[in-house]
Amino acid sequence: MNTNYVLVDFENVQPANLEVLAQHPFKIFIFVGANQTKVSFELAQAMQALGSNAQYIKISGNGHNALDFHIASYLGELASKEPDAYFHVISKDKGFDPLMAHLQLRNIKVQRFDDLGNIPILRVANSTSRD
Repeated sequence: MNTNYVLVDFENVQPANLEVLAQHPFKIFIFVGANQTKVSFELAQAMQALGSNAQYIKISGNGHNALDFHIASYLGELASKEPDAYFHVISKDKGFDPLMAHLQLRNIKVQRFDDLGNIPILRVANSTSRD
């Protein structure tokens, strides 16, 4: 089974529904800005429940788009190691869209979503479980 990676831009999306990932084969990276000093108890608890499949990445530098460049870097590294994986960038920042389009042209399965709940496998699972 192909790995699903979720890379969250925590500077502009603070997911309230992280627990939906626990029932699926996801690896999640929460990218936290250098000046962000707090996460909610609910997020910390959800991350802890995901165990080794969840990781915080706290960037060390400041500057315009610093966190975005970190996400792009990790995305490139992961895609080179696992070219058949699926990548889900969770961000409201539409500045990622040209990168997503470029990577898709290179046959990398990547998309940007505003919310975790918009990831297709999660939408399908949630609609099936409500029936």
